[in-house]
Amino acid sequence: MTTLADALSELGDALAKVSAAAVAEGGLRGCDDTDVLRALAAAGRIRRGADAVMVEAVAVITGRDMGVGHADRVTTRYGCRNVSELIQRATRVSGRTAGEVIAAAGAVRQQVAPSSGEVLPAQFPGMRAALAAGQVGIDGIVAVTGAFRGCQTGRTELLAADTELAAAAAGEGVDAAPPASADELRALACVWAAYLDQDGAEPDDTRALRKRGMTLGRRGDDGLVPLRGHLLPEVAAQLQLGFDSILNPRTDGAPSPGPCFVEDDGQDPSEPVAAAADQRSHAQKQHDAFAMLLTAAAAAGELPMLGGAAPTLVVHVREEDLATGSGKAHLPGDDRPAPLAIARHIACTGAIQRVVLGENGRIVSLTKLDRIFTHHQRKAITLRDGGCLIPGCHVPPQWCEIHHVQAHSRGGPTHTDNGVLLCWFHHRTIDTGGWQIRMIDGIPYVKGPYWWDAQVKWRPATKSPTRRHDLIAMRT
Repeated sequence: MTTLADALSELGDALAKVSAAAVAEGGLRGCDDTDVLRALAAAGRIRRGADAVMVEAVAVITGRDMGVGHADRVTTRYGCRNVSELIQRATRVSGRTAGEVIAAAGAVRQQVAPSSGEVLPAQFPGMRAALAAGQVGIDGIVAVTGAFRGCQTGRTELLAADTELAAAAAGEGVDAAPPASADELRALACVWAAYLDQDGAEPDDTRALRKRGMTLGRRGDDGLVPLRGHLLPEVAAQLQLGFDSILNPRTDGAPSPGPCFVEDDGQDPSEPVAAAADQRSHAQKQHDAFAMLLTAAAAAGELPMLGGAAPTLVVHVREEDLATGSGKAHLPGDDRPAPLAIARHIACTGAIQRVVLGENGRIVSLTKLDRIFTHHQRKAITLRDGGCLIPGCHVPPQWCEIHHVQAHSRGGPTHTDNGVLLCWFHHRTIDTGGWQIRMIDGIPYVKGPYWWDAQVKWRPATKSPTRRHDLIAMRT
């Protein structure tokens, strides 16, 4: 007698042969677009069917483990701590996927009444039917049930929503739309939850206010400080807007970032090159954008006073170390030394206060070196550079810092002929990132790494539309 497990095993063997043929040489690669899409859709149907079997199997195991002692549970008898471990060992899925299977099983499981033995309907009977018919998978079940978590509504209303969502999953909804994907089901379920529980947002907001928070950890051995927390939706939205304002590439005709190998020796050296590869990950870009936002907030002068002055990051470094480029810097509130690059970066954009100590530690003299570019100088440099000077970087001028091309500690003046616009990231890594900058007759020139410019030449750089217009006029 062939059992259900035997039938599924035979189906798996047949599917394995088809899968091997699909990925083998001459398989799907040799098919036209229509056949590839048909194969993709068929694979999705098979996956949804497999999801139904997995969910029902977990629902059965969960039901059998309820009300029995620990030693008699299925998980215990098969050497697993819990259902999640049993799923992972049996199906080879991740812990996260196992959690989703358990959640889906809880939503569509049919419990048995202990007194009468009657099989009770599932919490979401419509989604259970859609799962059995292969119209929805685990991700769709989780999307729907997650939207109703914490929703205060009656059973009748919930069943009405369940019926409507199951119909949408099958492509039989009132709008006659094609079968909905998991994301579309989540969106529809959220609308239903908001409609059925008109007051549901306020308790959620109360919980969110209670759980909001942010913590800074201690600097680890890798030199990084962990940042953890939960943001309120409006705070996260405002932060995201700040990220977007800094990170979104401009669409004013600037070329897309990417490697730009220059091979023509006869190229006009006066024409700026504007493409480069940005090797940073999205997370790294958001970190650097966050740094820009913090710097801009501190420079705005609208933050509360701290110690009788605006909140200012003070970096301690020995003068000879800053001049020679060797040694360490020190940050406030951190006993561990910091890289000297931090001091060079801060020294380039902020004021320097020279404190001379005697042999016994007494303060002998206190001098402030004025080395900050004035507001008028910044306007002029912005007109000339137009934004971060590094090709391919689209950070606008208002988020940029002004870099002393010749370091102030080595005699470089705070003059427009010695200042260029750089974003926080390129300013922070100007000594190590492979880009070099120098001024020739008051014009900034950039020499990039070899992967950007095979000739590694000094080339004039500007993002200013006015300067670009002038360059075009000079060639015509």
